[in-house]
Amino acid sequence: MTTSSYESLAHSKWDCKYHIVFIPKCRKRTLYGKIRKFLGPVFHELASQRGSKILEGHMLPDHVHMLIRIPPKYSIAEVVGYIKGKSAIAVARQFSGRQRNFNGERLWARGYAVSTVGFEEAQVRAYIRQQEQTDTRDNDENGSI
Repeated sequence: MTTSSYESLAHSKWDCKYHIVFIPKCRKRTLYGKIRKFLGPVFHELASQRGSKILEGHMLPDHVHMLIRIPPKYSIAEVVGYIKGKSAIAVARQFSGRQRNFNGERLWARGYAVSTVGFEEAQVRAYIRQQEQTDTRDNDENGSI
């Protein structure tokens, strides 16, 4: 890793990347169609409002994977909470009353999974890209869709 790949703040150089996974409430398969397409740009906009950048991301029907770069002046919990909270509000405003089982502003379940990426960024990116193929193959093998 070269020093040119590091970002700068007033008194620090940093390269903090995290693999984050979170799920919709009750793990319902709510991330279909227009909601799924709507959320991509919303996630990117919300991340940029916290000085963060989503480097790789993939939304499956029942969970979200993202590789995100977060500056050290923000905690991971703050950024993830902001993204989940504001995206739920945006979805509720855009799609209110659209689906019978849609919970409005209670779109996301509490909590998330996070791991630091370090120098394995290429492996994490490949893993995130392969998630949809793995999910589709598993559902075909089990016969449940």
